[in-house]
Amino acid sequence: MTAWEDLYWWSNDGLRLHARDYSRDAGGLPIICLPGLTRNARDYDVFARRLAGRHRVLAVDLRGRGESAYARDPMSYVPLTYAQDLAALLAEQKIDRFIAVGTSLGGTVIMLMAGMMPGRIGGVLFNDVGPEIDPAGLARVRGYVGRSSTWPTWMHAARAIQETHGEIYPDWGVEEWLAMAKRLYRLNNAGRVVIDYDLKIAEPFRVPGSAAGPDMWRALAALGSAPVLVVRGGRSDMLPAAVAERMVELLPQAELITLPGIGHAPTLGEPGVQGAIDRWLARAAVEPAST
Repeated sequence: MTAWEDLYWWSNDGLRLHARDYSRDAGGLPIICLPGLTRNARDYDVFARRLAGRHRVLAVDLRGRGESAYARDPMSYVPLTYAQDLAALLAEQKIDRFIAVGTSLGGTVIMLMAGMMPGRIGGVLFNDVGPEIDPAGLARVRGYVGRSSTWPTWMHAARAIQETHGEIYPDWGVEEWLAMAKRLYRLNNAGRVVIDYDLKIAEPFRVPGSAAGPDMWRALAALGSAPVLVVRGGRSDMLPAAVAERMVELLPQAELITLPGIGHAPTLGEPGVQGAIDRWLARAAVEPAST
């Protein structure tokens, strides 16, 4: 028996989307978990299992990832559309207020949702993401997203990830890299290990001026006094330390924890972050959000 149930819903443009639904009948505010650009719901399995029983946890596959359908229009692979997809999920599940966890792109989507639905977010964990992105990290992501690769075995895939991302998790061994490979990739019909996302998610990056967007600082401010935890990798090339510190200054109920020796992005399973998550979640579960 799995620790979750598969949940499906429909987007406004007719895509069948998927989430893992942990502890559907648990009390308290539900927790919505949104992964990074090339990631999927499997990223949150350990996190969700740890909270199972205390909260309902919905780990989402954004459109074009995991078990969610691929978009007909690749230009819909943008944060605003993801936020609209999540609004459809909340409406279908009759979820009024919720707690949100977002890694990288997922955190950007949460900021947009805060502006779209003020007062409905009871607390947010931003995992290595803020209103401003370090250009160095953005350039790194653009260098690999959308490139097709296949491997004959999981070990080959794990070694490929280690070669590309070894500096992010310098203390990892073979088991950790294999686990990451199985979160990131899947087996195709020929038994090859392949990327588990639509390669066309890279297309919006190619549009001139695509790096520009709405004022995300204003969107972040819409969280008001909702409890916020900002988790930053000490070696992050996506969330500058100055941006993380400004986030904490802007939000009255925010805490920053920096994990030394970790790049973009922390797994949220690191020993140094567990206590901070528990403190934040205790506050987010009881304090009303401010409009």
